[in-house]
Amino acid sequence: MDDLGFIAGSYVVTFGAIMVYVVSVVRRSRRAGRDVPRSERPWT
Repeated sequence: MDDLGFIAGSYVVTFGAIMVYVVSVVRRSRRAGRDVPRSERPWT
């Protein structure tokens, strides 16, 4: 139980980094999606 703080901190840092990556990918994809002409968007 001595290392509980280190383990919990590692999980927080790991999941925080994953969330930052997910947010950056979603923002880039939305920005790139705006550049595609409406007639060429298969997802709409």
